[in-house]
Amino acid sequence: MTLVKTSILSFIATAIKMIAGLVINKAVAVYIGPAGLALVGQFQNFSQLVMTAAQGAINTGVTKYTAEYGKDCERIPILFSTASKISLVSSVIVGAGIVLFSSYASQYFLKSEDYNYVFVIFGFTIVLFVINNLLLSILNGLKEIRTWVIINIIQSIYSLIFTTLLIVFLGLDGALIALVTNQSVIFLIVLWMLRKHQVIKLKNFKTVFDKPEAMKLSSFALMTMITLISVPMSLIIVRNLITETSGLEEAGFWQAIWYISSMSLLMFMTVIKIYFLPKLSETENKKELKLEISKGLALFLIVALLTFSVLYFLREFIVILLFSKEFLPMVDLFFWQLLGDFFKLAGTFFGILLAAKAKNIRVIVTNVLFSLLFVFFVYLYIEKMGLEGVVFSHFINNIIYLIFVVVISLDILNGKSSDNNTNV
Repeated sequence: MTLVKTSILSFIATAIKMIAGLVINKAVAVYIGPAGLALVGQFQNFSQLVMTAAQGAINTGVTKYTAEYGKDCERIPILFSTASKISLVSSVIVGAGIVLFSSYASQYFLKSEDYNYVFVIFGFTIVLFVINNLLLSILNGLKEIRTWVIINIIQSIYSLIFTTLLIVFLGLDGALIALVTNQSVIFLIVLWMLRKHQVIKLKNFKTVFDKPEAMKLSSFALMTMITLISVPMSLIIVRNLITETSGLEEAGFWQAIWYISSMSLLMFMTVIKIYFLPKLSETENKKELKLEISKGLALFLIVALLTFSVLYFLREFIVILLFSKEFLPMVDLFFWQLLGDFFKLAGTFFGILLAAKAKNIRVIVTNVLFSLLFVFFVYLYIEKMGLEGVVFSHFINNIIYLIFVVVISLDILNGKSSDNNTNV
């Protein structure tokens, strides 16, 4: 499937997801307020942490090797079977841990033990989240974008209806319950949609556990685990720092601008994940790699510049539309946040190249380094600039990130590095 077709389909799915997210966040803003939004953000980052561990952190590797092998390869059943066994064992262990430490997690992340039941529910349902995400990773690797898009649209619509109703009737409790149960219901729908699939079928998940295949996935597991733990942890630390220095309401304002930032980048990141990761994984020719990167950069950065410009000039209207007048103090955060997002998007193209070519040590170093740098810059600037110092730190961090990933990617694009080197 071409970049344009993939972008159009991704735009449809992303647009629906964004609309659903906007309505849900509007409900949070109106019924819970800035402090509630900050707590929802904390729980979302916690769920990202445990989901990474519960999945065995192998989904990026599953997508890469599914694309690399091709649907007719005899290694496909071995890959699927090995990946599913890793995911099942990991999810059961992590789920049990969440249940056992539910009271502590509730106190640490949500500042109260009243929500420990939410963590218990999450612990028992996390295995369904994990299997659902594994199937979506396989669909991505098979490049079945239409099916992937349909599933995501269904998920967005269900989440919109279910989450909004729970927020209206149950407030913060409803939002948290929805977060830990949404994908469990979607999993049943995904199973039904894939019941006649020619490749994703039960027998392909019941073959042997293959140690060499597991070792290949484990290199991605380490990369993904460190990446997806370092980023949410840095956000949790920053949010706690804002809460301690400025209060929970200020943390809610930052959570709101981070949400707008995430939504504005969502379409771009989705296309990078479902088109560029498989495409760059299977492309060996250096000239073709350069062409794909330059084509993506040219298209995305122009669209991003227009998108971010519109967001900036309509920032007051957007804040009132998406949240409420109570959130208007956050309009001063837009400039540095959106400028940082622009450089982040540019750097992501080179970051995904490293993942596609299994340059795992570089990916790990990059993500850990810039998660730590973000926290460092926040500590440095929050005292001088207040909440604006947090978004300024985001901007500075992503300029350095872009320069760094371009430099460490040059040997791949210039043909100085062997693609068979999966470590460096």
